[in-house]
Amino acid sequence: MKIKLSYCSKTVLETPPVQNDDDNDVWGHGYMISSDMDGTPTRLSLIESIPEGLIYSNNSIIYPSTFETWLDLINSAHESIDIASLYWTLRQSEVYPDPSSIQGETIFQALLRAGLDRGIKIRIAQNSPSQNYPNIDTELLVKRKAAEVRSLNFAKLLGGGVLHTKLWIIDRKHIYVGSANMDWRSLTQIYWALGEDSAKIPSNWPATLSTKFNLNTPMDLIYDNETFQTYFSSSPPPFNPVGRTNDIDALTNVINHAEKFVYISVMDYFPLMIYTAKTKFWPVIDDALKTAAIEHKVKVKLLISWWNHSRPSEDYFLRSIASVNKAYSGVSIEVRRFIVPGNKEQQKIPFARVNHNKYMVTDNTAYIGTSNWSGDYFTDTAGVSFVLHDPVFDRNSSHTTIRSQLQGVFERDWNSVYSHPLNFSDFGDL
Repeated sequence: MKIKLSYCSKTVLETPPVQNDDDNDVWGHGYMISSDMDGTPTRLSLIESIPEGLIYSNNSIIYPSTFETWLDLINSAHESIDIASLYWTLRQSEVYPDPSSIQGETIFQALLRAGLDRGIKIRIAQNSPSQNYPNIDTELLVKRKAAEVRSLNFAKLLGGGVLHTKLWIIDRKHIYVGSANMDWRSLTQIYWALGEDSAKIPSNWPATLSTKFNLNTPMDLIYDNETFQTYFSSSPPPFNPVGRTNDIDALTNVINHAEKFVYISVMDYFPLMIYTAKTKFWPVIDDALKTAAIEHKVKVKLLISWWNHSRPSEDYFLRSIASVNKAYSGVSIEVRRFIVPGNKEQQKIPFARVNHNKYMVTDNTAYIGTSNWSGDYFTDTAGVSFVLHDPVFDRNSSHTTIRSQLQGVFERDWNSVYSHPLNFSDFGDL
């Protein structure tokens, strides 16, 4: 899910992979914020991409698409486009041919024209190319001299991990994110610096990259006559300059301060470090959710994706946390699977047909990130998240806010035909 905010600058946050080949086959949500030159917000929007073929009831709310937002941002650029991403597979020639991939091709051509015809300075920080993700798109942009590209070698920097951030910054005024940090103008600079061949993580980041906006001192964001408290968090901790909140601290803080409910929609959920040489138990989020449910009687709902690449072992941990449901009076933890159906042709598209969300909404706060929920993503993988505290959550108000919109999206998906009980034994063809 994404949000779009208009100010003197724009900030967009999103959770699906920022550079995926097909906006029609991968699901995600995020934020977009636009601001004026003085930083005054002018627009805040929730954005989502819904896979081709998913149909909701007529009264369901559908928000602007990722494709439309990216194209609008590219076309609105006057000076610069900075992008941080995991991998690029925008063009149809790189994946199984499918008519829906025309949107990815359109985005690629728009970037190419922006760099070549309009003289826009495009800088891309990406994960190091691999056999599975060769990043041919960015190679072509460099070859055509439409963009500058740097690749981060996480094996060298941290001993492992990836750049999992999805972030666009346009003219240093507009931002689109799947997970992000406040003072977002400095965020891509960190990735850019670490993309140099001889890059090392400094013991102390320069003061110019620090931020005063964080969990303890959020930014007051005045929009639509309401004051929202917002900040960006990021991971891994070694990438964070002074003042930046660690992503896991932001996430658990949102859970700890929920009063009525915690709704979570993520692709993966593991209380483990699953990408290390030795699997390690990592119950940080699991403990926070159980504490909220048991001690504070907060209702917890987890909507977890199921697709061709889901690990069967995940079910054991989902059943574990679900088993706490009704253990004591008032304790409520429910878990469901979200399955994106696809026909035989759609199933041939690699890494598609999945709910790629990474967001959480409570009765008072919205949290949208770029990280899957396992320990590795918060300790040695680069990700960003946007946190927004709702000023009207405790009022009997019909005022619509980003938080209430995100809650509505979760409830729409939770109650849809694509949501299945955890004990749904026969998923059939995905």
